[in-house]
Amino acid sequence: MLSLKHREIWFVTGSQHLYGPETLVQVAENAKQAAAGLVLDAALPLEIVCRPVVTTASAVTALCREADAEPACIGLIFWMHTFSPAKMWIAGLSSLTKPFLHLHTQFNREIPWSEIDMDFMNLNQAAHGDREFGFMCARLGLRRKVVVGHWKSARVHEKVNIWARTALALDDLRGARLARFGDNMRDVAVTEGDKVAAQITFGCEVHGYGLGDLAEHVAAAPEDGVDDLAAAYLEEYRADPGLRKTEKWSLVREAARIELGMRSFLDEGGFSAFTTTFEDLHGLSQLPGLACQRLMNDGFGFGAEGDWKTAFLVRAMKVMALGMEGGTSFMEDYTYHFCEDGPDLVLGAHMLEVCPSIAAERPALRIHPLGIGGKADPVRLVFAAGEGPALNASLIDLGDRFRLLANTVRVTASGRDLPRLPVAHALWEPMPDLETSAAAWIHGGGAHHTGFSRAATMDHLRDFAMMTGVELLEIDRSTELGAFLRELRAGEAYYGRTGKA
Repeated sequence: MLSLKHREIWFVTGSQHLYGPETLVQVAENAKQAAAGLVLDAALPLEIVCRPVVTTASAVTALCREADAEPACIGLIFWMHTFSPAKMWIAGLSSLTKPFLHLHTQFNREIPWSEIDMDFMNLNQAAHGDREFGFMCARLGLRRKVVVGHWKSARVHEKVNIWARTALALDDLRGARLARFGDNMRDVAVTEGDKVAAQITFGCEVHGYGLGDLAEHVAAAPEDGVDDLAAAYLEEYRADPGLRKTEKWSLVREAARIELGMRSFLDEGGFSAFTTTFEDLHGLSQLPGLACQRLMNDGFGFGAEGDWKTAFLVRAMKVMALGMEGGTSFMEDYTYHFCEDGPDLVLGAHMLEVCPSIAAERPALRIHPLGIGGKADPVRLVFAAGEGPALNASLIDLGDRFRLLANTVRVTASGRDLPRLPVAHALWEPMPDLETSAAAWIHGGGAHHTGFSRAATMDHLRDFAMMTGVELLEIDRSTELGAFLRELRAGEAYYGRTGKA
């Protein structure tokens, strides 16, 4: 399953020497309690580390430089317990490259009406101390998340956790390596993109390989390992109990061989994402459908037809949703259900490669012909996605920048069998409706490939866009096409779009 290194979020409190040493001692003690009181999801390999109170420009600058140099630190939380003159933050914040959250809170939840005096007021000045800090962040044009509320509040914890999950995903992307087996599907535009720009913006690396490199690993898979994995398939998934005795068992063994070869290649190269394409299969006997599904289920990002941008997005969304229920998958808007007596629906699927983490029930192991690719009948997992709210997101390259589009959807059940469509799929109602969402998506240039999640939310993507400086276009229950088009034009002006690639 998805395994990430242990990371830290630094909790930094600002003050000054104006109020005397006793006040600073109390500020430090209160900061420790507040840092300890921010509850992170137990599924996250993260801890909040309370750092010493900073009171001077040199201390702020030193801390920011230390944070940037420390690999374990993925982000910082700043809080001004007292008034902290913002000029002392200029040098440090100007050099800081790690994402940060501004927590606008105070130590006491309520005003002690009968006891409050000026000593209390001097100690608890976040109401205007954080405004001073906020002004400097705005003056410097810094991207950050602002969370307002008491540090014991469940709502504050929820917002901090969303930001922390996203910071973890961004940390994972920085230095992430993707193996691109073959090129993209020929003549397709949206799967192309500027890999150098992606590495500058997100920190991720794309490495291309010929199919012969992968085929060598597949051929080297040990026979006993192939037998064991093929047998494990029968235990893990619903399958014909007599499959092992049929001629199709050789196809199952070959699927296991391909999975072992792909895992060997990806593990050896330190890759966390990969792409394939049905037009580049030389050296493989079948399209690696089952292998892609199982690798995604273990946390790898994936994109079909060489779509490396979607593969990285799927990986990031999987990290954002670590430990949450629902799952995340590569997906494609495939066909529509225009309904006269109900909402119009989208049937999402792909040839084979949809992650079983989104399945409503135990997947079935099936073998069927595939009309494209020109190879043997591929093995795949067949299932329907679980019902409920979900998110469909697309990362595209506009030539001068990246854009992220996201549509909230509701997965539903058709109530009908699909006996002649043996693939994993999801059926959803897009918000606010298909007419509006599809028009907005197309106006915004959204791709047909997406990252689909029943766990990650729009809030995660908002934080991701903020941290990376990428434009985010949201399509949700409140979207009105005219307003969306005005937002689109405003974004073009803000990001300096020339209209030419």
